Amino acid sequence: MKYIFLFLVIVPAAEIGVLLLSGQTIGIWPTILIIILTGFLGAFLAKQQGLETIRRTQDQLGRGMMPGDVILDGISILVGGTLLLTPGFITDTLGFLLLAPPTRKFFKALMLRLFRNWIDKGTIKVIR
Repeated sequence: MKYIFLFLVIVPAAEIGVLLLSGQTIGIWPTILIIILTGFLGAFLAKQQGLETIRRTQDQLGRGMMPGDVILDGISILVGGTLLLTPGFITDTLGFLLLAPPTRKFFKALMLRLFRNWIDKGTIKVIR
């Protein structure tokens, strides 16, 4: 819980600092335009990749396979799209990293390790 509080304080403060620096460096209107464009691009990419992930999930379920890897893709796309809709350059960078398939592999491995750690500690219970 303490990490969430720090995250909710540090990230917005850093975003404000980067936005102010960007406004001084390239100007206010280009900064606002970049923020708006990344929001639209993020929504488009999240929708496109989200629909593809749904198709892959349905395909794997139709074959009787458990879509574990595809679910991690879906989580990454959902979080990445949300971050891209949030104004700011730091969240946009992290959002694009979560949406790009080559860099998404790193985050999927991190999530898998986190979930396994939670299961081992008993934080999450798996019911079969």
